Amino acid sequence: MSLTRSETILKMIVEYFIKTAEPVGSQTLIEQYNLPYSSATIRNEMSALEKMGYLEKPHTSAGRIPSSKGYAYYCEHLRDKDVDDQLRYSIQNVLSSKVQSIEEVIKQSCEIISHMTKLVSVVSQPEEEKERLLSVQLVPINENTITAIFITDKGYVQNKTFILEENIKADDLVKCVNLLNDRLKGTPVTELIEKMEALKPVLSDYVVSHDAVYQALLETFVRFAGDRLSLYGREELFTHPEFKNDTEALIRVMKLLEDASLFKKVDRQAIESDEPVVSIGDIEGNPDVALVTATIKVGEDSENTITLVGPKRMDYDKAMSALEYLAQELEKYFNDKGDSDDE
Repeated sequence: MSLTRSETILKMIVEYFIKTAEPVGSQTLIEQYNLPYSSATIRNEMSALEKMGYLEKPHTSAGRIPSSKGYAYYCEHLRDKDVDDQLRYSIQNVLSSKVQSIEEVIKQSCEIISHMTKLVSVVSQPEEEKERLLSVQLVPINENTITAIFITDKGYVQNKTFILEENIKADDLVKCVNLLNDRLKGTPVTELIEKMEALKPVLSDYVVSHDAVYQALLETFVRFAGDRLSLYGREELFTHPEFKNDTEALIRVMKLLEDASLFKKVDRQAIESDEPVVSIGDIEGNPDVALVTATIKVGEDSENTITLVGPKRMDYDKAMSALEYLAQELEKYFNDKGDSDDE
């Protein structure tokens, strides 16, 4: 990659600031990178970059920091696109086991990527409008505890564990579940709550204390039809001074992590793109937050999205390269698995 002098200086400023969180001056660049330019030449380049909007000058420092525009230019033109060897090894270790659910593979992969990038991973499930209930299954835990497992045709799973009251028999629950499978199998997820309510009078014929069972099952279907986000690595936020030293900023980003509508919006952008989508700064009232989002294809017409959330000063090269690698490897894993199942 051949860079101009201006691009070289911008790249170094971005990477040094990502590493240290300290504004960068000309002398720092000379000392850290052994640049063959004079301090005056570097200051002139930095001044030009600032005028073009790629750098900013904090009031309390003589040095400069990247702007949102500077980060965006770095992501598009200057990053190295190197995938960390330890990340490669860890992801391949997860994928070496062929007997795993889609959810478990994505969960383990996101835990790895969050730990290695020091960012929060947010997984959005496939759009519920496209999903249908596949089945409801019961798994006995002990004499008075049983787990109901709800599965969609897109592989999404929701569990509900019941502690059976004395007047509720396991056989009654089995009858209820059989009824749900008969009446609700193939129902779009968005219609489950309405159809479940219509079944309430019928459930009363099977279970004397049907209200408790009905409410528990209905709660599970509400989760099914609601906005579904899985978060991994929230504790990584405390490793960044932007959040560790600013309680209000931490509260804002924690609130952002629960904003399903925001992630649906970035999901749509990622699905339309062939590479990770980057959103930098000014995100739902968070001036110092950035998102990197990529699509994971888990079948011909099923997609999950993974978003890495962190400070605007995040290591974009590491985050984007990690997501690109993860998307590539998971797509191969799920497609190969599907092909082998068909044979």
